[in-house]
Amino acid sequence: MNLFEKYLSIWVAACILIGISLGQLFPQTAHFLGGLNLAQVNLPVGILIWIMIIPMLVKIDFSALHQLKRQWKGISVTLFINWMIKPFLMAFLGWLFIRHLFTSWLPASQIDSYIAGLILLAAAPCTAMVFVWSRLTQGDPLFTLSQVALNDTIMIVAYAPIVALLLGFSSIPVPWATLLVSVTLYIILPVLISRPLRLYMTTRGTSYFDQVRHQMAFMSMGALLCTLILLFSFQGTTIVKQPAIIALLAIPIILNVIINSTLAYWLNLKLRVDHSIACPSTLIGASNFFELAVATAISLYGFQSGAALATVVGVLVEVPVMLIVVRAVNSSRNWYTCHQNPALKTGHPDPVNTSR
Repeated sequence: MNLFEKYLSIWVAACILIGISLGQLFPQTAHFLGGLNLAQVNLPVGILIWIMIIPMLVKIDFSALHQLKRQWKGISVTLFINWMIKPFLMAFLGWLFIRHLFTSWLPASQIDSYIAGLILLAAAPCTAMVFVWSRLTQGDPLFTLSQVALNDTIMIVAYAPIVALLLGFSSIPVPWATLLVSVTLYIILPVLISRPLRLYMTTRGTSYFDQVRHQMAFMSMGALLCTLILLFSFQGTTIVKQPAIIALLAIPIILNVIINSTLAYWLNLKLRVDHSIACPSTLIGASNFFELAVATAISLYGFQSGAALATVVGVLVEVPVMLIVVRAVNSSRNWYTCHQNPALKTGHPDPVNTSR
């Protein structure tokens, strides 16, 4: 984990302060940048989002998909959590907390937008940071790579329908045209661009590929931080007036991560999946592709929307919460192994193995 990744939450908090300060000191400049739109896409943010996403997609080798059958149990758990549980659970938590429990503390005009942002966040499985989480838990790198490649392939066709379905369930109008434009801009085109770029880099040799990918990772993180500064320069007035909004939005996000990671870990245990597979399976199931969520929220609802703010809160809480999950799966390694093989508790050999 590099310096930016390790302290991402600190950088995000710094960007919040910088963005709010710039928005208060130079409001005209912030509004000028926010007005640079083309076909409902803010040009400065669109460029920054591409700088964010493309380096992440370059890491992914879609040829790894042929390895899926080797670890079908762990793959199945992740797919079940990512596409059948997490987005629907987040929609429910948004309805429960934002529309009901917290509604008196939130701006009434932004309630729908906050829920939409939470849905956008949960509907996008993580693509980049899961490689870090997997490495920290000694996860199987081939499993992680193949699972991320599969998730990205599914996301091309499933992201827009799931978002639209859940927005409809939440009684939020579905901006279909803008949603499809966002999927094209921030999923399909980056995937198409990243494939030949990765091919060119790999033909130059492994050392060249690793060097360029490392440099691109810093560019990607820098673009994320610049995007956050722009976002908070617009959200500054709201946050200054109601700073508790960030804490309230963080609660359903944190609960969603905890519930999904716990369920995924338990399912892998019950399916007797090896711990090196269960860890990345659990972490991929729990984390989010917040870069995509931020970009889509801005395109659909604008810079100053509650949706954009909700996705940015996702960035703020993702790293510390996921590090807690990493620590939990690492500290429970012996427990996990013993529960898969009860003979280890008593010190007696497994009866199945003695018959060999």
